[in-house]
Amino acid sequence: MIILNKEEIKKCLPMKEAIEVCKESLKDYSENKTNIPLRINLPVEKYNGQALFMPGKISSNEEKVGIKIVSVYPNNAQYNLPSVPSTVLMIDSKTGIVNGLLDGTYLTALRTAALQGAATDLLARKDSKVATLIGTGGQAFEQARALLTVRNLEELRVVGRNFEKTKKFVEKLKNELSEFSTNILAYEHANDAVIDSDIITTVTTSTTPTFDAKYVKDGTHINGIGSFTPDRIELPTELINKNNKIYFDTNDGVLSEAGDILLPLDKGLITKNDFKGELGDLVLNPAIGRENNNEITIFKSVGTAVLDIACGYEIISKAQELNLGTKVDM
Repeated sequence: MIILNKEEIKKCLPMKEAIEVCKESLKDYSENKTNIPLRINLPVEKYNGQALFMPGKISSNEEKVGIKIVSVYPNNAQYNLPSVPSTVLMIDSKTGIVNGLLDGTYLTALRTAALQGAATDLLARKDSKVATLIGTGGQAFEQARALLTVRNLEELRVVGRNFEKTKKFVEKLKNELSEFSTNILAYEHANDAVIDSDIITTVTTSTTPTFDAKYVKDGTHINGIGSFTPDRIELPTELINKNNKIYFDTNDGVLSEAGDILLPLDKGLITKNDFKGELGDLVLNPAIGRENNNEITIFKSVGTAVLDIACGYEIISKAQELNLGTKVDM
């Protein structure tokens, strides 16, 4: 078994490659080449936490099997611990033996950002120049990297709940993403940042919309990445309507768990027939995506183990090739 930490995973799967892996894995999902049960969510009320178990299998060119154990503990930030700690176990499909143990906290951030990057690449206008990132938590850094990877942005605006924290986070982005020429700016208020943005990405645990729909211009692409339970809502409900093109990472996951979508469905503002499908459908047939520069496109995700397993498989394969990681005999 190989144990891989964050830095070793970075060497095995850069963002640009991770985005392509996510596209391919979602295509496999939409083609029914996967077995991905809905995740098991065990609330841990005493500590304001949730433990989630996400198993799955991909049957494409190679059998890929694994499970992610991920927890969501918002209070961890006060202890300087990750709020979304995670571990990924990969299994040798020929023997059933665990052959990889990966830092799932980083892998979750990587694959979640790569998923957003895939959606942005497929749906945002090619000439997009201004993006807004709402959220500065543990997922946000890689979300920024993904945005900069798929579009040649002139400006990235960053908004968080605490403006001082936002400014420090922006300095970190400037220092560690210096290979990009994008001007990265801290904004105190989300609505100010959203004005004239071509791309808006939310990665928060908010229970109320993070910005006002009236500030969204025609042609904008929006990613709702953070909320993954019925009570969490990041996107303005008014945007979830039949006039906008709306795609999901997985229909089953979003229609079971995403408050951003469940609330407007419950209010009768939209029907299930109004949604355009899964991102994998768009990979298979790009013609069903953006048709003109005036359309508002929306991507909503709740996450799926297919991404962890696909990325984990690539990481283990590359680690073996590069002789990376700590090898342990069980």
